Formats: sequence, structure tokens, C-alpha cells
Amino acid sequence: MTVQVLYASSLYGAVTLAAALDSGCLPPAERRVLLVSNNAAVPETTPSLDRMPGFERLRAGRRFDAVLSWNEAIAPLHPGGWSPRPDDVPLWERYLRLLWGIGPGERVELVVESLQVAPALALAQLFQDAPLTVYADGLMTYGPTRNRLDALVGERVRRVLHLDLVPGLRPLLLGEFGAVAEAVPAGAFTKVVDELAEAEAEAAGPLRCVREGGALREGGALLLGQYLSALDILTADEEEALHLRMVRGAVARGHRRLVFKPHPVAPASWSRTLERAAQGLGAELTVLEEPLPAEVVYRRMRPELVVGCFSTALFTASRFYGIPVARVGTGLLLERLAPYQNSNRVPVTLADALLPDLESTSYEPEPVGDVTDLVAAVGFAMQPQLRPDLREAAERYLKSCPPAFLARYFKRRRLTVLGLPGGLPLPRNRAVRRVVREARRLKRRALNPPARRRR
Repeated sequence: MTVQVLYASSLYGAVTLAAALDSGCLPPAERRVLLVSNNAAVPETTPSLDRMPGFERLRAGRRFDAVLSWNEAIAPLHPGGWSPRPDDVPLWERYLRLLWGIGPGERVELVVESLQVAPALALAQLFQDAPLTVYADGLMTYGPTRNRLDALVGERVRRVLHLDLVPGLRPLLLGEFGAVAEAVPAGAFTKVVDELAEAEAEAAGPLRCVREGGALREGGALLLGQYLSALDILTADEEEALHLRMVRGAVARGHRRLVFKPHPVAPASWSRTLERAAQGLGAELTVLEEPLPAEVVYRRMRPELVVGCFSTALFTASRFYGIPVARVGTGLLLERLAPYQNSNRVPVTLADALLPDLESTSYEPEPVGDVTDLVAAVGFAMQPQLRPDLREAAERYLKSCPPAFLARYFKRRRLTVLGLPGGLPLPRNRAVRRVVREARRLKRRALNPPARRRR
């Protein structure tokens, strides 16, 4: 008997899982269990996804035989900060099998998101014989694996399921292990979103899902907040200024009705500041407080424009719903992301390269050349040791890359150390040359590891 354990930490992830099941992307199993995890800093103050509006519609039918809580299983430990000690793995596996009703002889398959970090990594370590399927974590799927995974985990990954957000672009995630990327059909995803939208409408009434006394009307502009200051990418003041740029830009494009969808744990003071700013510009701004996926809001609000920074929801709006989108602030983020291999770099790069700038006089993005080679070049510069196979594509792109894009998407010192086109000219200083030669020697060794001697 095969038991499929499907892990999700967000409603967006649960929708993707449901779409994968409905479209036959996952193999058959005698029993399917949805394992939900609340990874908020203080889980007790934030509702988990199984308590959000519309979840019961996802749970209905034959998709999942049971819904279990990872937080309850490991309480009082925090899901995002705990992983098992190697010596404790057998004990934990027996405990979880007993808790979840999985017999000792039953085969477990894992379907997880964000395998590089807990809780997904902890699950993979606990069920050491379970084959793994990884499903999309938004735009990050197009970037390389953020850190080196243990081969005992990575070699078990069979496939990477993802939404086809950028046509023709293949994900880099887990490519070092030969994982096969497979797109979840867009129709299956939007169908599940429709289910959520209908369920939310029945529970909340016609288009009433904002702050008490407000009503969500069709049309207008939708502004997406991401709470980047919590990731130490921007300061709180800088992120508030970024939201104000969204308001001013949307009004400048002729929109007088605005809806702001804040991050669930963002400060309420930001919303009040935006309301005052919109009022001063002669516009009306309402704040969406229900923790709904942006795609559900698209179905209910039918906005005329969606504005954000580098949210995956910008791409779902454009690709799946045909809604005009615009990005703002990506140039600042490309400068601030540190270290260079920050996993947000590829999502920011894609938003900057493919989406129009809200504050530009032209509503068309500048052509950046072959997007596949651009992502390969950024991916190689991020993780040269994990993905040495991307070097040829990186060199091809960098040789023809316009200087403006070279400075925007790459750090010249990093290109220098990696021996890539566009790097800084080497000084005559012997010490500097020695450091660069040593770095390049290590690079060549990573690309062509020495063969192991036989005993």
C-alpha cells in the first residue's frame, strides 16, 4: 500500500497540489494525506491554511483522505527551525507512522515544496526511503537550488512540478540531480482557483471581503505588498516608500479606485499611510484584509491593472488571466540583494526583464535578449559549483549582453572571479592576480573533479 504525504504551507501551495492531482500529474496512491504547516514567526497568532476561507472546498471530494498538522506533530518545536538529529530519525519515523496511521510495511511517497529548508527537508530526512516530488514555489523554481543538498535527499527527487509562468523557460531547480521539470496545466490551476472564489463568495457575500464597511468592486488597480523588510532586503521605511510609489504610479496611469493587498503580517500603519496618500491624489484606496490568494481576488475583483514588485502573482495575472501588470522597485532590489546567490535574485530578474515599469513613459519592457540564456547566466553566477553545466550559456549571453543590462543583473567582481565576460580587468598587483588564479583553479576543479582512486 502506498501513502502519499503532500506537504503545503500556503493556500497557493494547496491550490497547486489540487491542480496537480486533478490533472493527473501525481501517480496513483491508495491513500493521500495533506500535511499542513504554519511557518509564521508566531504560528499561534496566524491562521493556518486549513482555516482560511475556501479551504473546505479544496478538502471536499476525493483529493485528500485526511488533513494533518505538522505543527501539532512536532509541538512545541517551530516548523521552520527544527530538523531531526541523525540518531533520532528512526524514532521520529516510528512516531509519525503511529500518529498518522501509516503501517510499518506501507510505502510512503512525499510531495513537498521548498525542499532546501525545513519542514520539507525535515520530512525528507525522516522518511529516508520515500521517493520525492517537488512542486513549484512560484518564480523561485526558475532559479538554481539555493544550497547544496545531501545526495541522499537530492537523488530521490523524481520530478519538479511547476506552473508555466514564463513560456519556454525551464526551471533550474534541482537540475543538478537530473530532476525532470513538468508543467501543471494552467486550466487545472484556474479551475481550482474558481472553486475557491465561489466558496469565498458564498461565505462572505457578493464582493464583500475587505475591511468592515467597505466593498470590493470590480475594476480599478490592485496593489500587491510583499513585506520585504521582514527579509532584511529593505528597511521598513523603504518598503513603505515603495508602496507609495505603487499608489502614485497607478494614479498617474488614470486609476482612481485602488485596492491594496498587504502581506498578512505587514504593519497596519502602512495601510493607513497609503489611504491618506491616495486621498491626497484624489483616489480611493481600500485595504483587503482577508488572507486570500491573489488569484482569487482576480476572479472576484477583475482588476484593470495589477501592480507589484516581483510577486509570482504578477505573472499569474498576466499569463493566466490576461490582466495588465506593472512592476516597481526591482532596480533597487537588484542592488540590495545580498549575497549574490540570494534565492530571490532570479524572481527579481524575471520581473525586471519581462514586466513593464510602472513609472516608465513606455509601457513595454526593454528587450533583454534570450531569457533562457539570461536566467542561465544569472543561475551560473549564483551557484557555479552546483550548476557548472550552465557556463556555456552564461558566456554566450554575457558576450552579447548590452552594458546597461550587464551592470544591472551582474556584479562585475563576481564575473571577474568566475572568469566570465564582462569582468574587471586584472590589476598588475601580484597578490590580486594570485587570488584570482586560485579562484579560477578551484573553479576548474569543480567543473572537472578528479577521478577517485580504486583501492
